[in-house]
Amino acid sequence: MKSSLHKLHGGIFITGTDTGVGKTHVTCEIARVLRNEGIDVGVMKPVETGAIAGADDHLRLAEAAAVSDPPELICPYLLREPLAPSVAARIEGKTIRAGVIKKAFQKLLRRHKVVLVEGAGGLMVPLKGKYTYAELIKELSLPVVVVAADRLGVINHTLLTCETLVQKGLQLTGVVLNRMPEFQDQSARYNFELLRRLLNVPVVVCETSLEKSAIQHLFRVLLVKASLP
Repeated sequence: MKSSLHKLHGGIFITGTDTGVGKTHVTCEIARVLRNEGIDVGVMKPVETGAIAGADDHLRLAEAAAVSDPPELICPYLLREPLAPSVAARIEGKTIRAGVIKKAFQKLLRRHKVVLVEGAGGLMVPLKGKYTYAELIKELSLPVVVVAADRLGVINHTLLTCETLVQKGLQLTGVVLNRMPEFQDQSARYNFELLRRLLNVPVVVCETSLEKSAIQHLFRVLLVKASLP
C-alpha cells in the first residue's frame, strides 16, 4: 500500500535561517526518503557559490535523488567565490537571471513528480540587485521548508525567518531543527519544545537522518491539501 507521501507533487523550496545550518543534508534526507518510497524526485540548487573551495552541494543532491539530469538544470549558476550569490556573480562578470532558473525548474518539473529546490544562505539573500530568494520563491509559487541549526540563537533566527515568509505571502510548510554535533549546546534541551509551541506549523528534528514519519509530519499541510477534492 502506498504511503501518503505519494500525494505530493510539484516543487518544494528548502531555505535556511543562515548559511551552514545543514540545508543540503536535510534536502538530501528528504530526497532519500521520497526515493525509497518509490517517488520520482528531482533536485535543484539554482545558485551554488564557493566552487573554488570545493563546494559540491548540487552533486550531493543529485546523488541522494539518484538522478542524472543535466548539470545546467540542477545548478544553473555554479560560482567560484564563497560569497553571496549576487556578489560572487559580479566578481565573475555574470548576472543571475531569474528567467534562466525558472526555465530550468520547469524542465525538471516535467521530468519528475516532485522537485526539491535548495536555496543558498537564507531567505533574503540577494540574487541580483534587490531581487532575493523570497521573490524567486513567490514567482515559482513554491511551499517552503525552513532548516535551522539546533543551537543558541535558533529561536530568534527561526521566528524572524518564518515571520518574513508570512509577510511576503509565502506558504510556510514546516521547520526542520537540525541537530549538528559541532553546534550542540545547552539550548538544544529546550529549542524543539519552544519552537513547537511558538509556531503553527510542524516542527521536526533531524538528528543524523529523517524518518518517513517525520517527513509525513513535515509535509502534513501539503498532504492535506493534496487530499482535498
